[in-house]
Amino acid sequence: MERKNFDKEPREKEFVEKLVTLNRTSKTVKGGRRMSFSALTVVGDQKGRVGYGFGKANDVSEAIKKSIEKAKRNLVTMSMKNGTLPHEIIGKYKSSSVLLKPACAGTGIKAGGAVRSVMDAVGITDVISKSLGSSSSVNVVRATFNAIENLMDAKAVAAARGKTLDELWG
Repeated sequence: MERKNFDKEPREKEFVEKLVTLNRTSKTVKGGRRMSFSALTVVGDQKGRVGYGFGKANDVSEAIKKSIEKAKRNLVTMSMKNGTLPHEIIGKYKSSSVLLKPACAGTGIKAGGAVRSVMDAVGITDVISKSLGSSSSVNVVRATFNAIENLMDAKAVAAARGKTLDELWG
């Protein structure tokens, strides 16, 4: 009988998973209150890919698991250079707006909870953000993703300005 050699140490996860919000809702039925949970998570590989998911279930862990699975299915790729954004952008979703500005090295992530989770997961280290309008975390995350999807890469920005990449980034 041959024994398989399994690694003792667990392998590193491919994605960073961040729980943005966890909501509890209750429905009153004949026998009392029935609780259910909804979870909003952000998943990223810290190399430019990020996704978000929203899951609902009667159990907390099941809601989180569902939202992580949905987030992994909705990954988008983001262009970044030296740990920051290529240019300033405003993302909008319904009444939420998110302003994202590139920052110089060492600034850190100057952003609120929902935007900070997305930036951590995507691998951005230096950014300045301002959330305007609705503060609903689901809408703020969707507005942030709208901004990410509308970002141009560094080559497109340089071409639009009529400069080379070296002139643009120094």
